[in-house]
Amino acid sequence: MAGGVRKKSPGSPSALWGKLHTLWQDKHMVLFKTEYTLLVVSVLWFLEIGINVWVIQKVAYTEIDWKAYMDEVEGVINGTYDYTELKGDTGPLVYPAGFVYIFTALYYITSRGVNIRLAQYIFAAFYLITLLLVFRIYYRTKKVPPYVFFFVCCASYRIHSIFVLRLFNDPVAMMLLFAAVNLFMDGYWTLGCGLYSLAVSVKMNVLLFAPGLLLLLLSEFGLIRTIPKLSLCAVIQLLLGLPFLLENPMGYMSLAFDLGRQFMFKWTVNWRFLPEWLFLNRYFHFLLLAVHLLTLLLFALRRWKRPEESLFELLKEPSKRKTPAQKIPMVLILFSSNFIGMCFSRSLHYQFYVWYFHTLPFLLWSGGVKKLAHLLRVLILGLIELSWNTYPSTNSSSAALHVCHLIILLCLWLAPPLPSAPAETQEHTPVKDKRQ
Repeated sequence: MAGGVRKKSPGSPSALWGKLHTLWQDKHMVLFKTEYTLLVVSVLWFLEIGINVWVIQKVAYTEIDWKAYMDEVEGVINGTYDYTELKGDTGPLVYPAGFVYIFTALYYITSRGVNIRLAQYIFAAFYLITLLLVFRIYYRTKKVPPYVFFFVCCASYRIHSIFVLRLFNDPVAMMLLFAAVNLFMDGYWTLGCGLYSLAVSVKMNVLLFAPGLLLLLLSEFGLIRTIPKLSLCAVIQLLLGLPFLLENPMGYMSLAFDLGRQFMFKWTVNWRFLPEWLFLNRYFHFLLLAVHLLTLLLFALRRWKRPEESLFELLKEPSKRKTPAQKIPMVLILFSSNFIGMCFSRSLHYQFYVWYFHTLPFLLWSGGVKKLAHLLRVLILGLIELSWNTYPSTNSSSAALHVCHLIILLCLWLAPPLPSAPAETQEHTPVKDKRQ
């Protein structure tokens, strides 16, 4: 037998004891060091299972849109493919075809929509899957201290309500969106684009991520190799909507992708302090759209690419560009693209909170204001949560929401330009698509 010292295997009891000893020594920093992200989010995720069961069992379900969803898909099941004739209690069907297929499946699983309790548990599963996808993004990027994840899940009444007490379609769309983001991070761009298009087919709000995604695709592949991925997104929309397009193409497009839809003032969360006539004014809507597009352009020019690189340079193949390829802040670009859309939305309803809720900590901890202390960031999260939980909304709650949005937007703008952002190097942006 050799006389050398036997090395301890990583899985040996002594190695495990060493890890536990280190963890005990760092017990006061577990909630602050990003290397403990996996431990903290694992505990929180299992805790969320119990929380969701408790909420479903103890808190009364509130009917808002579920019955309308079931009425709408029942019309399709009965053979009606003209979107102008598909209606529910709350009005006409205004969601793309992916929504119809997914909620048709839920219609059958829940005994024609009657078994509400089963539907709640299905949406609890959607919630837990969404958390897994979101936590994986945070674990990969390691930007946010672990204690913040308590506010990402357990502390939000409104988010639990949107998922398991209201059964809106928004959570389904966002679950698919976060799955697509995970695929992008892993380098599966084509699969990610397919899943992104599926998310859009459930609810159109996912298009708010589109400007950021387009820039990422151009940066990664150039114009020529981006076109097939955009074509895939379009083909998926075409195939999903084909039965309805064949019946009444204008009816389908005008309802499923209605960009000019008028929102009701009584439900607005973000513009309560305005007079109703201004809230409904089309010129005000055009102004918001103009500011939205201008802000996107400014971020694309100054924050989402290197200052010395023009947008036209991104149209070229990466190998033919003057400057070498460089890792880009993928998650930050996607999340901030969506956030900018939220800031200048014509109206935000209560279920829309899920559109950006899980991205807020990432955005706050990605800002360029170093003096924005942890406590102040948590305070901003708390004020946003309070604004969304104020029903009906008030002048103060709407104003507070805009102030918080403005602070986050300014922090993102003041972040260092791309070459000076070493913290983003932990995000994985592969040089080629693994599924071309």
